[in-house]
Amino acid sequence: MAKQFPSLEAHHRRFIAAQRMFFTASSAPTGHVNVSPRSTDMFRVLGDNSVLYLDRTGSGNETAAHLKKDGRLTIMFCAVEGPPLIMRLYGRGHVIHRDSSEYRHLLSTLFDDDPPLGARQMVQLDIDLVQTSCGFGVPLFDYKQERPQMDAWAEAKGVEGVEAYWREKNQVSLDGFPTGLFEKS
Repeated sequence: MAKQFPSLEAHHRRFIAAQRMFFTASSAPTGHVNVSPRSTDMFRVLGDNSVLYLDRTGSGNETAAHLKKDGRLTIMFCAVEGPPLIMRLYGRGHVIHRDSSEYRHLLSTLFDDDPPLGARQMVQLDIDLVQTSCGFGVPLFDYKQERPQMDAWAEAKGVEGVEAYWREKNQVSLDGFPTGLFEKS
């Protein structure tokens, strides 16, 4: 039932555009595997073999640490409404730091120079394999809305409070690997 493709095709792009959520999976050679859910509002397709998302503040920064250590990244989309389908994007990822000219350029061209408060970095995936599978076992759900808590949390913290949070909670992974959050590009 699984089908493999060397790059994103038009029907993959349409599927991505219809989704509300995706998951990232990453790991270092040792330690814990991380799987994180994310909203697609900050996801962008850059080309047939490249995608990117604007990464917002989280309780940890596991993906960045794993990419720094190993580079492997999988992004999974899973239809929870409409026809069943699971799509995984496999490849190598890297972090684009907030202080870099690349970040500023991408912010301007892809996000109208308007990041949400708490945007900490971007993550780019260079795709080497696209795989789809049936998704028959995935239950159906109805989308209601985005949760307001992340924006409210960031607004309550303010710019300085968010950065203090990053310094306290986002500089090392669960396994003690550095995330590179404050490295200069």
